[in-house]
Amino acid sequence: MAAVGLIVHQGRAEAAEHARRLALWLLDHRHQVLLPAAEAAAVGLGAHAVDEDAFRDRADLVVTLGGDGSILRAVELLGESAVPILGVDYGQLGYLTEIQPAEATSAVERALAGDHAIEERMLLAVTVERAGTPPARHLALNEAVVERTADANTIRLAVDFDREFFTTYAADGLIVATPTGSTAYAFSVRGPIIAPTHRALLLTPISPHMLFDRSLVLEPTTEVGLRIDGHRPAALSVDGRRLEVLGDGDVVRCTAAGGSVRLVTFGSRRFHRVLKAKFGLNDR
Repeated sequence: MAAVGLIVHQGRAEAAEHARRLALWLLDHRHQVLLPAAEAAAVGLGAHAVDEDAFRDRADLVVTLGGDGSILRAVELLGESAVPILGVDYGQLGYLTEIQPAEATSAVERALAGDHAIEERMLLAVTVERAGTPPARHLALNEAVVERTADANTIRLAVDFDREFFTTYAADGLIVATPTGSTAYAFSVRGPIIAPTHRALLLTPISPHMLFDRSLVLEPTTEVGLRIDGHRPAALSVDGRRLEVLGDGDVVRCTAAGGSVRLVTFGSRRFHRVLKAKFGLNDR
């Protein structure tokens, strides 16, 4: 018997209905079903709602029904717990989701039987240092972004590598991304695409107001420090979640986390095939 956690895209009725059917199938096969409170309400299985700690500590496998955003939510809940994640795609050909809805039950059955492989993806450890408060730590699968707020102009960010000053950027912001995140926000500002199983840090400026406008690909062990330099505030987002507004002297530090995300795969998709499909490269 296994404990299976379910994460559901609550904006897609078909995903919620499928999650309910999958939950009932799991229960019929004597497995446990775990759902965060919001998912349990959406699926109509309130008896299987658990808090976030129990979801992380008890799950043997997590199945997401949605798109890449649902996998990011699973990562937020699981942290570095090493629970494998199986993504069922209810989006538009995600980079992370592996399985089509019609294959979900058989894929879960195979995963529970051990008939699968694991693809490990690097996580980013993000620490916020502010005077007078304890450091706050976050994890990201895609990226951490420090950027101007809606009512601010260009900001200044002093960057250091391993506590050694590099330069000060005048820009709309800076992105520190993992290889997985190289096809997310960093891609939209013309950063390079990095194979997702690689280990590296990608530092990419957003609309830089300076001659040096290149992305930097750094060793994953590098600690990248971003210090707010000046009176203009900056907003910190981690994997698309706006966390807080930072002020002069506040520092965000990023490096590879000790753990990684473990994605269930059946060898059916390779990254270059996803790129070809995303960008219509098949006929070129």
